[in-house]
Amino acid sequence: MTFDEEPRVKTYDIEVQRLKSIKHDKGQFALAIDALVLARPARDENETPTCLLLPVEHARTLLILLKQQLAELDKLQPRSRRSGRC
Repeated sequence: MTFDEEPRVKTYDIEVQRLKSIKHDKGQFALAIDALVLARPARDENETPTCLLLPVEHARTLLILLKQQLAELDKLQPRSRRSGRC
């Protein structure tokens, strides 16, 4: 491998079994989950990226939790920045 080649990235299938919690800290969201992580074998150079499998009920819960966390973050912003005009 030469310096101008991109390193090969390992790909995985990640299946969320259970969504436990979500919190924000220092500009990032941390999700506590139970997940099944399986390495995806490399087939060719046009590999598909890592895949996250999320059941619909977990996706809906995640959306609700993200909205709550974003609302909390918005409360921390000065009133002049909450309007969406930057």
